[in-house]
Amino acid sequence: MKKLLILSLLALSYQTASAQLVTESFGSGANAFTMDFVTIGNPGNAADTTGSPNPAGSVAYTYNIGKYEVSRDMILKAGTDGGLGLTLADMTSYGGNGVNRPATGISWNEAARFVNYLNTSKGYQAAYNFTTSGANANITLWAAGQYSGSNQFRHKDAYYFLPSVDEWYKAAYGTPSGTWFNYPNGSDSSPAAVSGGTTGAVQNGQLGPADITNAGGLSPFGTMAQGGNAWEWNETAWDGLNNSAEELRVVRGGGWYIGGGSLGALNCGANDPTFEEQPIYGFRVTMIPEPSSLSLLVLGGVVVALRRRQKRA
Repeated sequence: MKKLLILSLLALSYQTASAQLVTESFGSGANAFTMDFVTIGNPGNAADTTGSPNPAGSVAYTYNIGKYEVSRDMILKAGTDGGLGLTLADMTSYGGNGVNRPATGISWNEAARFVNYLNTSKGYQAAYNFTTSGANANITLWAAGQYSGSNQFRHKDAYYFLPSVDEWYKAAYGTPSGTWFNYPNGSDSSPAAVSGGTTGAVQNGQLGPADITNAGGLSPFGTMAQGGNAWEWNETAWDGLNNSAEELRVVRGGGWYIGGGSLGALNCGANDPTFEEQPIYGFRVTMIPEPSSLSLLVLGGVVVALRRRQKRA
């Protein structure tokens, strides 16, 4: 009976974990930094058929996504620790180069190299296959057996990666109950334009982006600035196929200098993966749950927790 009680408590802990913040640590010494993630549950949700692309936002698994955009500080510390050679846009004319501002000026390729550092620095499999030197060089597609489904960009065993269109879309416009909104503030109306704070969105002609933890209100899942502040790279290619290293990558969410529908579910842009040094593009990171995450099984009316290895998408 005592053993069943312990297992039931473990199951309850897992059930409530989705409401908790997950903090991951990277680097060491002067180059140490942390990243906060929120859990996106409701796996196997129905897609939204009112946005772009159509359908969008159906994700078959639970995953974690960055609560905030990646900051300049994270890029600088990872770059030093891992010798990544990444560069950032000079934001002097756009509110300054504060270390807690979003990491604007990053290309898709540079963002992918940062994500690879997150993986390899902790002993995990790199997400993206870089076979040539240069921080802004294009990836090489993974071979059959190294990726899941049809996504030849992402290695199936990576822990950290750039969010796919569906992963990003669900976190921004979805809700834990499975309903959808037009904007990433739990509303069908664009959030008010603000220069910073924890309401509204940093959009519509602001001087520049705000610090990543002070960049507007939260989505229903608890992410900040998926609308406004900086456009964000998605992992997915513009045609959705992820079968060519050179094809355009999706960008979403609008930015500090533009407003209106650019923040909405219908707005979806794209750019070349080598596009860099621009003050408008940033990104956030997605991760799988811990591979020892708990799976729930009901036996005779008792919830039992079983440890299993999480299947990576």
